[in-house]
Amino acid sequence: MLKLYRQYQEIINYLIFGVLTTVVSLIAYYVLTIIILDPKLNLELQIANILSWCIGVLFAYFTNRKFVFNSTNQNKKKEFFTFVSARISTLILDMLVMFIGVSLLYFNDKIVKLISQVLVIIGNYILSKIIVFKKDSYEEERK
Repeated sequence: MLKLYRQYQEIINYLIFGVLTTVVSLIAYYVLTIIILDPKLNLELQIANILSWCIGVLFAYFTNRKFVFNSTNQNKKKEFFTFVSARISTLILDMLVMFIGVSLLYFNDKIVKLISQVLVIIGNYILSKIIVFKKDSYEEERK
């Protein structure tokens, strides 16, 4: 079992921390909408959604950096900016899939959201792996 974990450690850790990121984001959303903001007001609903997304992205950056991709990049500001930019791009993908699937094609929003989330998770992993936390060839050779 340990051998299997080590073989797929990065992907397993990504999935674990992805679930935890979702939990953090949901808790933030629920706390905001129960204590501070009124989800019945469109503007406050969107504010709660955006703030919970930001909290989730912050959590995801630090956990992905340390536990998933083991980043040693010294330029943390640039890495963080790249991470947030990648997450914004998959947020736009999510919004686009939802718009096309629900608003234009009138599919069930719950099913479209599930499909969208699969695409977002895959997109986030690929962008994190090849752009945000990429290992340079020198670093790989040292291992």
